[in-house]
Amino acid sequence: MDLSSRTLGLLGAGNMAEALVRGVIKSKLLPPQRMVVSDVAEARRQLFSLELGVRAVPTNREVCAAADLLVLCVKPQQVDEVLEDLKPAFDVSRQVLGSICAGVTSARLERHLPAGARVIRIMPNTPMLVGLGASCLCGGKHTRDEDLRAYEALFSSAGIVLRVEEPMMDAVTGLSGSGPAYLFYLVEAMVEAGVAEGFTPQQALQLASRTCLGAAKMLEDTGLAPDELRRRVTSPNGTTQAAVERLDADGVKSKVAAAIRRAAERSRELGKGQ
Repeated sequence: MDLSSRTLGLLGAGNMAEALVRGVIKSKLLPPQRMVVSDVAEARRQLFSLELGVRAVPTNREVCAAADLLVLCVKPQQVDEVLEDLKPAFDVSRQVLGSICAGVTSARLERHLPAGARVIRIMPNTPMLVGLGASCLCGGKHTRDEDLRAYEALFSSAGIVLRVEEPMMDAVTGLSGSGPAYLFYLVEAMVEAGVAEGFTPQQALQLASRTCLGAAKMLEDTGLAPDELRRRVTSPNGTTQAAVERLDADGVKSKVAAAIRRAAERSRELGKGQ
């Protein structure tokens, strides 16, 4: 999608905002001169201005005045206050607000903006930082298809993007939004086990990281189901079968599913301001 006449404004300059900006610049979707970011932390503003060439300002109002494609990148607990501050400056006819705040519904975003505001919820994940993010998005009551396509273009610059219905957004948060942490948790365990078997921490981490990367690449490239790929590497009465039997005996699969459900539940709690 041609966004050359648009200006991207990021309300908050955290890691996800940085990942999005880097992706947009790398893809040449927008030049740095067509972006502006706000943050209270001077160090973050300096990173954007000095390293990325993006205008960085201390207040959200300045971003709102300059940009028409806005992305809200603050903590869920800060959303109401930030939007109430923006409300007098938000131009419904010109601007769209995207939000990456976990659990915050489109209705809640609309409630704190002028009537008719176009809003989009996006749930990305941290692999955006290396250009391999997985994001889902949905539109609010007044959102147009062209708005969704604009944000799809922005976030696809740093990964894949899927459209979903809003009731699925909490599940997205539990599955892919928080998902990288589950893999890091697994790698922690693999490294600890490797060290216990005699590897150095560096050797164990190198082997575990490459194993996870390679396995994920096989899933993506072959198109085969994970259970089929697992079957192919599990020889009868072999080492992998022994390991999988141990995992099944400990109910690992059901515990992972329970963890994802809990993350989705927490997303719903955050949406209610809990």
